[in-house]
Amino acid sequence: MSKQVVLITGALSGIGRATAIAFAHEDAQIVVSGRREEEGRKLAAELHSLGKEAEFIRADVRQEDDVRNLVDMTVAKFGRIDTAVNNAGTEGVHGPVIDQTAESYAAIFDTNVLGVLLSMKHQMRVMQAQGSGNIVNISSAFGKIGGANASVYVASKHAVEGLTKSAALEAAPYGVRVNAVAPGPVQTPMLDRSAPWRGRQEPHGFIGSHEAYRQTRGDCRHRGVCRFG
Repeated sequence: MSKQVVLITGALSGIGRATAIAFAHEDAQIVVSGRREEEGRKLAAELHSLGKEAEFIRADVRQEDDVRNLVDMTVAKFGRIDTAVNNAGTEGVHGPVIDQTAESYAAIFDTNVLGVLLSMKHQMRVMQAQGSGNIVNISSAFGKIGGANASVYVASKHAVEGLTKSAALEAAPYGVRVNAVAPGPVQTPMLDRSAPWRGRQEPHGFIGSHEAYRQTRGDCRHRGVCRFG
């Protein structure tokens, strides 16, 4: 059997990076993507050091030309895409609803929602044509509940789950699965930046690790939303 081809956006730190390393240990061929060239090349080199085939392709998921190029270059390199993990995201600037602006909204939604939409659009284009594939969108536990002083971020994750459920219905007849993983707090740079507001809202004060996440990184057996933490 040929090796699985995996494309990961937002792969340069946190959950995305842990996912790339986990798939490397499963002997996948991996394309990692993000906006930071130096970090991307370092991650690809680290994966190479594990004896794996890996490529870094720079892409900004807010830009459709970048996303189209990312998907097309992945197919040109490896011939197909078996799994795509859409992890690119941002927490934005937190604060009460009365302080939000069109700019603060766009800063979060352009990455968290438009980025997922554009990524799925081009991933599904390839997967539906090949008759198979698996897309995993990284949502959040906040995709189900509210969060004081994080209204725009929370709304973006609700939107990700709506997009995921709708895309799953469209893709299923083509043999393509679309799921979301909705982790609770995982120790990442994003979590560190959001600590002042987020810590007061986590039940039991529990924070997960990269290792725990790697064990559940999209192991969703049915369409819908998988929740951990």
